[in-house]
Amino acid sequence: MLGSLFKKKKQFTGLLSNIDLHSHLLPGIDDGVESIEAAIEVIKGFENLGYKKLITTPHIMYDFYRNSPDNILPILDDLRKAMDEEGLNIKLEAAAEYYLDEHFVALIDADEPLLTFGDKYILFELSFMSKPLTLREAIFKLQTKGYKPVLAHAERYLYYHKDFEDLKEVKQTGVFFQLNLLSLAGYYSKPVKQMANKLVAQGMIDFIGSDCHNANQLMAVSEVLDSAELNSLIDQNLLNDSL
Repeated sequence: MLGSLFKKKKQFTGLLSNIDLHSHLLPGIDDGVESIEAAIEVIKGFENLGYKKLITTPHIMYDFYRNSPDNILPILDDLRKAMDEEGLNIKLEAAAEYYLDEHFVALIDADEPLLTFGDKYILFELSFMSKPLTLREAIFKLQTKGYKPVLAHAERYLYYHKDFEDLKEVKQTGVFFQLNLLSLAGYYSKPVKQMANKLVAQGMIDFIGSDCHNANQLMAVSEVLDSAELNSLIDQNLLNDSL
């Protein structure tokens, strides 16, 4: 269990920032943790790894997870109260991981309040199956309204593996790229690991995150943090510490 694995705090050489961006720790609202108890267990693990702040990002995806600030923020408050009762000192904030669909574009057009982090950064993800036709339009609309789009796990979209120039063009529009720590260890696949290394080598990564959904994934993150896999990120101008 995580509780026994991380009883004592351990400062990892690979902990390039003590702020984690991108996780699914609000219980019961997406494919992340299912209960307050499970969330507390994972958050304790993060604290014992040396993290000081977590920005958790529940999915907002119209066909599957119809979340909004109206249900996300009350659950955040409940989880913070449980953290206080457990004596946890780690900070917890909530933004969201928006799926680029018609609903997301409609929210932007309607000037609905969007969940952001830091200086109006907004995390969004794409379809894993095919390139979205509305990507450039959505980026432009977000930027026009003062948001700073952050592409979640930029290394995981296989269609960009075959068209890296197109991904570079997305970057050149002013989009920030977030990398999953586990990608560097081949957690998702060898091609994803190769793309992660390529993005790092070309200095295209702005944020790193765990994308942690459960205790098992946090244990995998801890192994990455204690490995040489993160050495390639040392010279990157990561923005996590600005959050």
